[in-house]
Amino acid sequence: MKILRKFMIFAVLFMISCTAVAPSPTLVVSTSTPVPATPTALQPSTSTPTLEPTATQLPPTLTPTPSYPLEGYGPTGFPSNINPLTGLEMKDPSVMNRRPVIVKVENLPRSDRPQWGLNSADIVYEYYTELGTTRFAALYFGDDSKQVGPIRSARLFDINLVRGYGAMFIFGSAYEGTYNRLVSSEFYQRLMIESSNTVGVISRIEPNSRNYEVADTSQVNAYTQRMGIDNTRPNLEGMFFQMQKPDGGKESESTYVRFSSAIYNRWDYDSASQKYARFSDEDNAYSPDQEKYLQLVDRNTNSPIQADNVVVIYVRHTDIDTRPSVEVLDVSLLGTGKAFVLRDGMLYEVTWSRQTESSVLTFLNADGTPFPLKPGNTWVEVLAYNSIMEQQKDGAFRFTFMPDW
Repeated sequence: MKILRKFMIFAVLFMISCTAVAPSPTLVVSTSTPVPATPTALQPSTSTPTLEPTATQLPPTLTPTPSYPLEGYGPTGFPSNINPLTGLEMKDPSVMNRRPVIVKVENLPRSDRPQWGLNSADIVYEYYTELGTTRFAALYFGDDSKQVGPIRSARLFDINLVRGYGAMFIFGSAYEGTYNRLVSSEFYQRLMIESSNTVGVISRIEPNSRNYEVADTSQVNAYTQRMGIDNTRPNLEGMFFQMQKPDGGKESESTYVRFSSAIYNRWDYDSASQKYARFSDEDNAYSPDQEKYLQLVDRNTNSPIQADNVVVIYVRHTDIDTRPSVEVLDVSLLGTGKAFVLRDGMLYEVTWSRQTESSVLTFLNADGTPFPLKPGNTWVEVLAYNSIMEQQKDGAFRFTFMPDW
C-alpha cells in the first residue's frame, strides 16, 4: 500500500509540474445524502459579479506599540486596543468588534502564484491536504484585504480553526464527507461559498483566462448583518506577546520546511526588518539538493511575504479513507504536542496547546508557562506527528514532513 501511495503521489506531482491546471470545482456532494441544515450562503449563484484585478489595499489598522510594556500582553486581560492575535495596538479598536474571517487559499498549481492578501492576515496556517500538496488558511481580524485568493476548497482540519477562533469561513467547495460535516456543524450559518447571497464578498477576476475566485474580507460584516448572522466577537485570549526575545533557543538564520517533492519552503531571517521572508518551491525536487526557491510576494502589493513568528507544530493525522490511492485526512488539533517557534533569528522548542474546541492555539515553555511570541503576524506550519527536525552542516534547521498514517 505504501509503495502504491508513493507511486500515485509522484504521478500526480509529475502531472502538476508539466500541465497548466485551470481552476475547477472540487466539490463532490451527494444529493442523496440528507444533511440537518443548510448554510444561508450555500445557494446557487446567478449574479456573481466579475471584477478586474486590483492592487488596492485598505489602510493599515495596526501598528507596533512604540513603548511596548516589558511584561508584554496576554495570555489574558488584553487591553481593548490590543489585538489578542498579534499583540499589536489598533488605531481603531472598533475594527475588532466582529468575528475573525478565515479564507482558504491555494498553493498549487505554481502558475497561480503569487497569492493575494496573505500579508494582511494575522495568522496563516499551512497544512498538508493530500498527495503531496498543501493549502493555506488565512485568518483576518485586525486588518482586512480587498482581495484574498485564489480561494480553494475546505478540508477537515479547517473545522479546528473555525471553532477555535469562532470565525466566519470562506471556502470554494469540499469533498462530500467534509461538506456534510461542515453543514451539519453548529457553525453552519458562518460558512460562505460563492453564491447569490455572497455577492460583494466573493467574486471572480480574470474571467477570460484563469477565472480566479477571490474574497473581500472587508465586506463580511455587511454580509452578516444582511443575513442575520451573529457576528459577536468571540473570546480570542490565550496567546502571549513580548517584544524582547526569551532566553535560550538556537540561532537560525534560515529554516526549511519540506512537505513533499512538490511543496517545500524556506524562511530566511532578515536582521534589517527583523522579520522572516518566505521562499517557495520553484520546481519539483525529489531530494533536498534539488530544491530551487523563489521569494513569495503578496500580489496585492508585490511586497515580500513576511512573518514576525514562524511556528512548526507536530499533529496527529488520520487517513479515514481506506482506498490505497486516496488520502482523506482528519486532523484533531486538541491537547498538546511538540512545537518549534522561530522569532528574532532564534529557534525555540516549545509545546503547542489547545485544550478545548473553542480555544485558540497557544504555546508553552517546558515548565508550563506561556511562551512569548513576538508582537506581529504568525505563520503556522502544520506537520505530521512523525515529522523530523535536523540541523544541517551550514547551521540551518530543516523540518521534513513524515506521514504518520
